[in-house]
Amino acid sequence: MEGNLQVGLAALAAAIAVGMIGAKASEVVGRNPGSATPVLVQSILAMALAEGVLFITIIMGK
Repeated sequence: MEGNLQVGLAALAAAIAVGMIGAKASEVVGRNPGSATPVLVQSILAMALAEGVLFITIIMGK
């Protein structure tokens, strides 16, 4: 029960980060469709790092 607040805040931050990354990636590909593959790779890596912070918080919070 100690780390519930931290895990909740990390989950909220990860969700916001993934949403912002997806929105910006869609915006960039809309402007330059030729850059779809590099943008996709970079956005997947950034989303994985954002989710990694959540998993580390879950592990440390328990």
